[in-house]
Amino acid sequence: MKINFSHALAEHQRAIDSVMAQADKIEKVLNRVVQSVESGGKVLWLGNGGSAADAQHMAAELMVRYVRNRRPIASLALTTDTSILTAHSNDYTFDTVFARQVEGLAKPEDVLIALSTSGKSANVIKAVEAAKAIGCYCVAMTGGAAGPLTDLADVCFQVDTLETARAQEAHSVISHLLCEGLDSVYAEETDDVERHRQS
Repeated sequence: MKINFSHALAEHQRAIDSVMAQADKIEKVLNRVVQSVESGGKVLWLGNGGSAADAQHMAAELMVRYVRNRRPIASLALTTDTSILTAHSNDYTFDTVFARQVEGLAKPEDVLIALSTSGKSANVIKAVEAAKAIGCYCVAMTGGAAGPLTDLADVCFQVDTLETARAQEAHSVISHLLCEGLDSVYAEETDDVERHRQS
């Protein structure tokens, strides 16, 4: 079996082009995350499978750093605590495994970022519904197929591909662009503090 490199590249490019076409949304989300941080809020990430790994990855980028030194940005992935995930799924249902954490952890000033390539994952949808009920600002990243998350989230990045891998690649680009924006805001603040100390 041969790898179809030309198809993979073409599909990847189409997905990334659709990200660039939504640049205004990235700026909008960046501004809301900054507003959240300045209000003492945090960023919550969630998703299943590969999207769960992406959620953990991006929470780490905000808490530690992306490229430049800056203050930590309060962020956590609701996908990483195996005791919570297994206890809730065993005692209740997997469909509410993220919603339960949202109900216990989220505040109105928080931003929730939900990753679902299908846009139809029940546990992701229920988490967004719970976050909206609390008053959180909700961001969704999906693939090309329309699903409940498309209209449920305050902002939805609907990537132009039906291929899971290509959608996840595009979600990473969106998330990394958000990280770059946060670097530009908070690394400049750190640089100003350092210059003041040296003067």
